[in-house]
Amino acid sequence: MILSDRDIKECLKIGKIVIDPLFPDSIQPASVDLHLGADFLVFKNNSHVAIDPKEKLDGMMESMSINEKKQFVIHPGEFALGMTYETVGVDTDMVGRLEGKSSLGRIGLIIHATAGYIDPGNKLKITLELHNIANLPIILYYKMPIAQISFTPLSSEADVPYGKKKLNSKYYGATKPQASQYYKNFLKGSWQDFK
Repeated sequence: MILSDRDIKECLKIGKIVIDPLFPDSIQPASVDLHLGADFLVFKNNSHVAIDPKEKLDGMMESMSINEKKQFVIHPGEFALGMTYETVGVDTDMVGRLEGKSSLGRIGLIIHATAGYIDPGNKLKITLELHNIANLPIILYYKMPIAQISFTPLSSEADVPYGKKKLNSKYYGATKPQASQYYKNFLKGSWQDFK
């Protein structure tokens, strides 16, 4: 069951959902519009021949920032990590689902490749996995509406919410885009040790 605008407002009031700041008129019938933050990470295409998920990727990416006077241009086929302007949090009995905006999809902008899920108990600036599938560059503006988030209550509160030590949550509480931490799955005690 997806929360309606009425239930979203109630959950915001009692703190089961946090959206900070909440832009005027951003609450839609069953979602909340989110806006583009200032920070991005892009791959350094000229110095690497492949992405190896077994290796730490921080050195393969460079950070960029935009503001009211400087835009971000994403070229055809290009991929970049961005962030929402808002910090979004959900209680331990709720999940959030990030989706694109229809008007941006119609110009070829994908705002998340796979990770559009906000786990119970997490509170962060949501990472955007931006991809331009159009055949022309797309200009992105600071604080423009970029995505929407809907909320679904769980059947019960999560026993081990995101961010608890035993989960080794990689992106808990993120405030800046982070390169993939997938390499940690190859460390001792991971799925490779399963017999």
